[in-house]
Order: sequence, then structure tokens, then C-alpha cells
Amino acid sequence: MIYVIMLLELLAIALFIYYVSGRLMGSKINFTKRILSVLLGVSLTTFVYWYSYLRYIDFMSEDIGFAVADASAIIWVGSMLLISMLFYLFFELFDPIELGERGERITGQKFILQRIRHRWRRQKRLSQVLEIAVRNGFSRTIRYARHRENNRDFAIAFRDTLEQSGGIFIKFGQVLSTRTELFSPVFIEELETLQQDVKPLTSEQVTAILKKSLAAGVEDVFSEFNMDPLAAGSIGQVHQAVLKSTQEKVVVKLLRPEVKGVMRNDLDILVEFAEWVTSKSTWAENIGFRELAIGFANGLREEINFEIETRNTIQVANALRKSDYPVKIPHIFQEYCNDNLIVMQYFKGKSISRGQAVFDHFAIDQKEFGRTVLFSFFEQMLFSGIFHADPHPGNIFIDEQDGKPILLDFGAVGRLAAQQQDGLNLFIIGVQQNDAEVICDAINVLVEDNSHIDRQKLEQSVGQLLLKIAYVDKIQTEELIHAMFDIVREFGLSFYPSVGMALRSLISLDGTLHTIDPKFDMFTEAKVFAKKYKTAVLKKPFKEPRETKQRVEEELALLIPELMKLPKRADQLIQRIEGGKMILHHDVFSDKHNANFILQLFSRFVLLFSGITFGLISAALLAIAQFINNAYAVYLNTAAYTGLFLCVILLVRLSIQAIRDMKRSNT
Repeated sequence: MIYVIMLLELLAIALFIYYVSGRLMGSKINFTKRILSVLLGVSLTTFVYWYSYLRYIDFMSEDIGFAVADASAIIWVGSMLLISMLFYLFFELFDPIELGERGERITGQKFILQRIRHRWRRQKRLSQVLEIAVRNGFSRTIRYARHRENNRDFAIAFRDTLEQSGGIFIKFGQVLSTRTELFSPVFIEELETLQQDVKPLTSEQVTAILKKSLAAGVEDVFSEFNMDPLAAGSIGQVHQAVLKSTQEKVVVKLLRPEVKGVMRNDLDILVEFAEWVTSKSTWAENIGFRELAIGFANGLREEINFEIETRNTIQVANALRKSDYPVKIPHIFQEYCNDNLIVMQYFKGKSISRGQAVFDHFAIDQKEFGRTVLFSFFEQMLFSGIFHADPHPGNIFIDEQDGKPILLDFGAVGRLAAQQQDGLNLFIIGVQQNDAEVICDAINVLVEDNSHIDRQKLEQSVGQLLLKIAYVDKIQTEELIHAMFDIVREFGLSFYPSVGMALRSLISLDGTLHTIDPKFDMFTEAKVFAKKYKTAVLKKPFKEPRETKQRVEEELALLIPELMKLPKRADQLIQRIEGGKMILHHDVFSDKHNANFILQLFSRFVLLFSGITFGLISAALLAIAQFINNAYAVYLNTAAYTGLFLCVILLVRLSIQAIRDMKRSNT
């Protein structure tokens, strides 16, 4: 019975420690870490208390139970509180999870025990990848990568490492094979040979995914569903079906069930592998190999969320709804879509990847078809601001009914802000007009940090580039854009990620246009687009008088009230100037963020000052007590140790809050 009472008393003390430690450490502390720190603190201090004191007491002869009401029990409870807070400080210090603005977690990672297990698995997989790299001679050849004569050996070792690592690494290599502005032709040639053997999902797996993803039964949604896939990839699989409600033919895109787990593990490993490569090679550091891996990982995380692809498809379709260029985009049946499933309109068509043969089959003018595709992409990039970022031939089809272009697969979509749209427009105009000054104006808008640009030297470099492409029948888009990347990198600049994506999309689009028509010249046709666009802008008020009238009325409704206030405001301004009352005033506390920052800084200073004060006073009392041999020494020592205890409590609280502030997200 005595042991039951002891356990109950210990539980009551633990709950007390949990409550008090939480109040002392502040709000928004993590529940799991708080529980674990209290358990460890209570267990450790109880063991020490038992081993040093309680085991010498005969409990069976005591009536007071476990909580012995003497000085040792008070020290035990105080130590329990202090040790629990120190354990929490330890967990907070070694927990890398990022916090949001309000102190909430913004990552999907679990707490320390789950992360230890995850980390062990990840390290095991990373060790396998590094072992493959060493076995293929990748680590040996990487140090010589800057020498041209060794490029072939390095490229082969790199390709073999990615291929044998499998999964995400192969897909990463396939993506790198499109980055011709960064890698030499030898690398591109090797990386293009990477192939991923993907087995189609079985009928049982398809049925299981449909049952899990659809709110209703499969037979309630589809009257027909073809189990043989139209296409199977490393991320998803596509099937043809018929909707039961409307009898419309649709395409059903399924996410492979193992993808999310593989992505979650291997993407982190890929980034760590890229960091290892970057640490070993100046070449990898110069091309931003680590940043390439991070960008690929972030893009792929979005690609495996079909809700993002659904939204992208709808956004581009809405942006082009009133377009003059007849490009078809599948309609999305949103009521059936989620992050694992997309149901979209079915178009019967042929991929343009077949080249001349498919255009001859449909008797379609290749140049006009290519012009429609190009003008649609210009409209997306330069005016809508949202564009298809992967326009390779496999994503563009010809509709068998009317021969119009069909755009598919909106997993990768770029977004350009208005300023970047203007900059890209300036870049195209500058190339058309062979004007280095206009292109430099464009670069000034398109790069992230333009504060240290040497304008004169930049214009000189761009002028040299324009001379290389001058007096030729056709501008090589790929060569031009790669040269622009080189110039920007040479000046220590970098394009905004969305701008880099847009420029790379233009390279991909140029290759697609050459598949459509080998004689197609993107920049020559860009002049036609610019002329048509300017003419359309001038004609728009006459073609759409109602919309123009409504827009003018809306603008006037906003403008007229402000204009009516101008005379009164001008009179008030003149009176203030005449009376000498014009004062420029800026209050740092008028901004909420500034006020919160100052208040937080002041509160931290108060805690620090209080803790140091308690510590100094306590140390002084302990020193004085050494020279007193009477009863007052006991009181001085008690007060001193209490002060030191409060000092440690305050400093632990301050440390925890400081660590959380460092981990707080700036976004």
C-alpha cells in the first residue's frame, strides 16, 4: 500500500512540475518535448534522491509517506523543476525544426525519436549512394572536372552513379540533361541515355487507388474504366474512362502509391549528395549543383501533389479563355480530383513528337501551327504571367477533329510578376532591335540583386554577344539564352528563379517549334507577335466598346473622389507651410512589427538583467555566509541558494525563447 501512495505522490509532483515548468518557460512550448523533459527530469532526480537519501529511510515505520517534509524534499522538488527545464532547453537546442511566426512548427517532421529512426535510414541510404559514387570513380574524377580532357570520364562516372542509385536520382539526371546552359555537350549526351524502367500498376493497385481516392464507388463515378494504361511514368499513370453522369470520355491520372514515401526519403538524400559533391568540387559549386538539387526537390514535391497540377491547369485555362490563339486545355472535373487523382477532359489526338509525318497526315500548315503555339506561350509569359514551364513535344498534341494544338501536363508551371513580364518583353525587343542598352535594361529588372552592376561593362559584354548573332538569317535561341546565362553569372548576378524557368522554357519551346517546322525562327516570329499585339491593343476599345466603357467608368469612379479632394488638401498644405507647421515625422513604433520587436527585446533584457542580478546577489550572500558562524548563516545560505535557483530558472527561460526566436521563420 505504501508503494501505491508513493507512486500517486510522485505522479502528483510530476503534474505539478509539468504545470510550473510550462508557466516558467513561457507560452507556445512543444507538448511532446515538455512531457519528455518532465519524465526525464523526474526520473533522474528521483533516482539520485533515492540513491543518496531515501534508501536509508525505513518507510514501513514512517507515517508521512514518500514526500518527506524536510529540506531534502524541497531540494528534490526544486532540482526536479530545474532539471526538467534544462532537459527542455537541451531538446530545443538540438531540435532543428523551423518555427512559424507564431511559434508553430512549419515542417512535417516528427519529434526526436521518430527523427532518429528516420535519420538512421536516411544515413544508410546516403552511405549506399556514396559507396556507388566511389565504386564508379566519381569521387576520383570530380576533382579534375574542370579539365576538358577528363569531362568524358567524369560524365560517365556521374551518369553511372545516378543510374545505379535509381529512383529519384535517375529522374534528376534526366532533368539535368535539359540544362544545356550549364553542362557541356558531353554531359548532356551521357545524361540523355538515362532510362528508368517503370512497371505499370496492376489492376488491383489501380482499383485500390480509385476506391481510396473517390468519395463514391468506382461504379458510381465511371460507367467504363479501361485498366490498360494510356501511359505509365515514375510518378503517375494515365487511364481512359467514361463518366457515368454525363457519358463524357475522360482521362484519369493516378498517383503511384509508393511515390510519396520514396520522395520523402530520397529527395533529402539527393540534396545531401549534392552538398557532398559541391564540397568536393569547385566546378559543382560554380554551376550551383546544390541549388539545382534543391530546386528539383521543391519542384518534384509540388509535382506529386495533384491538387497543385489541378489548380495550375485551371489557372492557365482561365488566363487563355479569351485568347486569340486557339490552344486547347483539358477541362478539369474538380468534383472528382484530389492530391492523388485527376479527372480531366479526353482529347483524341496525336503527339507532335512524330514530326513531319503527323502534320502530313492531318494536312496541317506546320508554320501556322507553330506560330499559334509560340504566340500562345508569349501571351502566357508576357501578359498573363502564368505559363506552361515544360513545353516539350510530348506535352503538345494535335486535335484530330480540328487540328488545333492541345497542351497537356501542367505539373510544372511558372509564374512571372508584372515587373518580370516587362523585363522579359524588353529582352525580346532588345534582341529584335539588336540593342544592347535595351537588353541591359531588361537584365536590370530580371536579376535578383542589381545594386552592384557595372552598367558600362555589362553593355560592352551584351554588345559583343549581339555581334556574334548579327547578320545571320536565323538567331539560335539556345545559343543566345545560354550566352545570357553566362554573362549574368560572369557579373556575379543571378536571374530570379521564375525568370530562369521562363528562359529555359523558351529553349525547350524552341526545340519543340523546330520539331513542328525545322525552319521556324522564334525571334523573327516574335516581331509578328509584337506587331499583332500592338494592333490589337489599339483596336480593343473599338472592338469591345462596352467593356472599355465599363473600365473607364470604374477608373473614373476611383479617380474623381480623389481629384475633388485636391483643392482642399492643397489649401491645407499651403496654410501649414505659411504657419511654419510642416514637420516630417516618422514613428518607429507606428509599425506593428517594429513595436513588437522593441517590446520583445526589452522583455528579454529585463529577464537577463533580473537573472544576472539574482546570481550576483546570491553569490555575494554565499560569500558573506562564509564569515558568519551563527544561525544567520543558515538563512543567508538559504536565501543565496534560492536566488541562484531563480537565476538559473530565468536564464533557462531566456535561452529557450532565444533559441525559438532563431528558429522562427522569416517568411
